[in-house]
Amino acid sequence: MSNRSARPLTARSIIASTLLGTHPPRMPAALLVRSCELFGLSENAARVALTRMAAAGELTVDDSRYELVGRLRDRQRRQDQSRRGLDSTTAWDGTWRLGVVTGEARTAADRAELRRILAQHRFAEWREGVWARPDNLDAKAAIDPTACDVVPGCRPPHPKALAARLFMVRTWSEQARRLIEDIERMQRSLQPANGRALPAAFVLNADVLRHLQADPLLPVDLLSSGWPGRRLRDRYEQFDQIFQSVWRNHLRR
Repeated sequence: MSNRSARPLTARSIIASTLLGTHPPRMPAALLVRSCELFGLSENAARVALTRMAAAGELTVDDSRYELVGRLRDRQRRQDQSRRGLDSTTAWDGTWRLGVVTGEARTAADRAELRRILAQHRFAEWREGVWARPDNLDAKAAIDPTACDVVPGCRPPHPKALAARLFMVRTWSEQARRLIEDIERMQRSLQPANGRALPAAFVLNADVLRHLQADPLLPVDLLSSGWPGRRLRDRYEQFDQIFQSVWRNHLRR
């Protein structure tokens, strides 16, 4: 396992990750400061980050308790869907949805924002201006129709090969297996009375959640045998229960 705890983290990323792993995503400022101190960041650095995040519309504050809002709150919802995996999908009838970008002129920022939204909804770019995914998600993509036409009912040829190419299935699968190994090693290091493993465990926790959000949630028919998505989620849920217990015990000392 790589030395994840050596990765430089900002106060903002620590605060965001702490709240993203909390339901509801709301905590007192003192505990968020403690989270930052675990990584060697000062109380002042943590409080400056809290103030800036609130000013940027990422947090609200009420009686010294900070809560995620805006895009970060949306990110937690997507994160929760990712943790459910295929349980959050619907039966698949073999059709795909295409997102066809309109030819209207738009700024670079608008183009980047459209790409971000399509990727968030687990579309992959098939060719320039054409995005695609199997039509098996509960929530349909809320995409501006003036920027992109979403066309349901498509049946591309060789769907399994197409999915493997568009969604980098092999790469995702290999990284998932590495994370499973990391989780199993890290889980043996976490002890309720010992917080030394917490920084590395904190970063591993965030790494797994980030990887789960990159899962395209493809229908079973498009997955190879031995797909590790379910196993990664099962291992992660076990690990997260232990991590959250040790983490909260440390914060409240």
